[in-house]
Amino acid sequence: MGAYEYQALDLRGRTVKGVIEGDAERQVRSALRDKGLTPLRVDAISAESVAPTGGRLRLRRKISSAELALITRQFATLIHAGLTIEECLDALIEQTESARTRKMLAGVRGSVLEGQSLARSLDAFPQAFPDIYRHMVDAGEQSGRLDEVLERLADYTEDRQALRQKVILAFVYPGLVTLVAVAIVGFLLVTVVPQVTRVFENTGQTLPAITRALIATSDFVQASGIWWLIGFAGLFLAARLALRNTRLRERWHRLLLRLPLVGRLLRGVNAARFANTLGILTASGIPLLQAMHSAVLVVTILPMRIAVDDALRQVRGGSGLARALGKAKLFPPLVIHLIGSGEASGKLDMMLTRAAEAQTRELENWVKALTALLEPVMILVVGAIVGGIVIAMLLPIFEMNQLIR
Repeated sequence: MGAYEYQALDLRGRTVKGVIEGDAERQVRSALRDKGLTPLRVDAISAESVAPTGGRLRLRRKISSAELALITRQFATLIHAGLTIEECLDALIEQTESARTRKMLAGVRGSVLEGQSLARSLDAFPQAFPDIYRHMVDAGEQSGRLDEVLERLADYTEDRQALRQKVILAFVYPGLVTLVAVAIVGFLLVTVVPQVTRVFENTGQTLPAITRALIATSDFVQASGIWWLIGFAGLFLAARLALRNTRLRERWHRLLLRLPLVGRLLRGVNAARFANTLGILTASGIPLLQAMHSAVLVVTILPMRIAVDDALRQVRGGSGLARALGKAKLFPPLVIHLIGSGEASGKLDMMLTRAAEAQTRELENWVKALTALLEPVMILVVGAIVGGIVIAMLLPIFEMNQLIR
């Protein structure tokens, strides 16, 4: 039995939409007529069905990380309460507010009712459920510990979402300060400075060097500022297109890793993601090689991903994981040492989780310290720029007052 999205007319001639289950499109249309509805369109829900394209719905966009974390936590709670998978999916379909997500879950439920496993049903929606998610569900079904695996998966998705939010929120304030500063300086140069400088045009007064520099800057911004903005926008788009090339993107990532602050942040985030993902997978009973093959997908920095791929080949050849990862010298030493300790003690999954937690705490503390330092520095820089503009405009006025006296 599959899930179908329909559009029909009711007895009053109004258009109604919804999702219904059935064995075939003909049966669905018959069921709609039995309900007093005249079917206009009936489409099977599949992995290709959710964003608007030519009047039909297509399901290509991912669901958000926050929504996936919420669905996983609810699923884990329902499974732990003893509900069947079908009943859990029914409850999730009723609970979620997103029409797109409801259709996706209905498609999963339809596949489960046809006799497919939950993991196999999730495979039809790879854009919504990443590889690690589906592998863990499959491991939980095979081991008979789906509730435990879903609990771990819920913790994993929530922790990953929380880390992402903390990193983003930490840089929101500096970004807003920079944006406001650019807007204020631009407003002063384009609007205020030209009006003030008109006062000095007919006085024949020799203006201070700082005032002349300010006037020249204002004239330059008014004459070519818009073209500079267009140029920067074009450069940004060109860079985005260029970074689609794997070699260029790898070189760019290597450059970022060499930067003092940015490199540390990128290394910390990716190391925490990798360790946490690998720990969750191995704790769920997935073999190390298969777990590494899935965990490498969460590493976004190409040199680090290449290092994990090389480590995977070395582990397959009999090398230890810590030794293989340590050769690249891209992962933090703490993570490498904890992995080595886990391999030696036979508690690799536990040590990987501990490494991820330690790396996350260190990253959070470092980001807090960085933003605490950035905020006053940026305020001082903005104040110095605005103060310099004000002084440059007031100096000629002070000199005129002295001449009058």
